Amino acid sequence: MAELWFYHLERSDIEQALPPLLEKCLQRGWRALVRGGSSDRLDALDSVLWTYRDESFLPHGRDNPERQPVYLTQDGGNPNGAQVLFLLDGAAAEDIASYERACLVFDGRDENATQLARARWKQAKDAGVAVSYWKESGAGKWEKQA
Repeated sequence: MAELWFYHLERSDIEQALPPLLEKCLQRGWRALVRGGSSDRLDALDSVLWTYRDESFLPHGRDNPERQPVYLTQDGGNPNGAQVLFLLDGAAAEDIASYERACLVFDGRDENATQLARARWKQAKDAGVAVSYWKESGAGKWEKQA
């Protein structure tokens, strides 16, 4: 059973917060799947992941999932054999058991996103899933709250 980590954004947007989290996954030798709620979100992330650092980029893609260490999609499943699933914009979370860790990233300035995260926290706790709550404490910094 996967752990479910909740990342509560308060200062950054997803395009700023996600690349460092993905870098940490790759440094551990993990593959990641980013499941977005819209094609527009995935288009924005695709662009950011190529350019967010001047000296490097994060290898990723939206095609040929078996070749992608970071795969961007709206679909379910785990086509790139990822150990970590990132859920954005209310994306479906029914299949987290096939991952070592799932991370629900939500914007605390968006009341709908916050309410959905609270509902998912309760569902996960009721189902016996190990959950952790991380709150943004600064640019690229997180504090575990629960």
